[in-house]
Amino acid sequence: MAILEVLTFPNPILRRKSQPVEKVGEDLKKFTQDMLDTMYNQRGIGLAAPQVGRLERVIVIDTRPRDESRYEDEAQTELEKNISQPLILINPEVIEKDGETTYPEGCLSVPSYFEEVKRAEHIKVRMLNLEGETVEFEADGLLAICIQHEIDHLDGKLFIDRLSPIKANRIKSKIKKYGYPEPEKETEDELESERI
Repeated sequence: MAILEVLTFPNPILRRKSQPVEKVGEDLKKFTQDMLDTMYNQRGIGLAAPQVGRLERVIVIDTRPRDESRYEDEAQTELEKNISQPLILINPEVIEKDGETTYPEGCLSVPSYFEEVKRAEHIKVRMLNLEGETVEFEADGLLAICIQHEIDHLDGKLFIDRLSPIKANRIKSKIKKYGYPEPEKETEDELESERI
């Protein structure tokens, strides 16, 4: 188990486009386990390779409820329940999407900031699994939101790029002026929120 350093905005690596994985080998399998360990350690629900400094098209996700009492109003959809998690997605791409939904997104690379972001409500994804096999599946709910958020990271985008220019600039200015709060200074509401 290795906990990796999570890069934060404005680190320039977060703005670079990731390269497709050519070969699924033991090194990649170990790396994805380290990514999962890091995501759980940071209390996140998704993590993309660029967030830990590796520009490869790899993401890990686990949107399953950790504490049932926190999810009374936010039950998993039928599609979400049918997908085994944690998920490791190699070279993921959204091949179909429809509908529209909004969700208050946060990000391990932009800690302590949360804003409503518009995403497709339902998606179809194509990816490689850890055996190097091509897999397709459909997703909705928080899982679909998380997948779209993480694929943005692979393309050098952050959730703040999907906000209005005014909101995005306000967040960027605050970060440049004040930096990020120390983890122990986070409010109880922030601790309860999901970080993708």
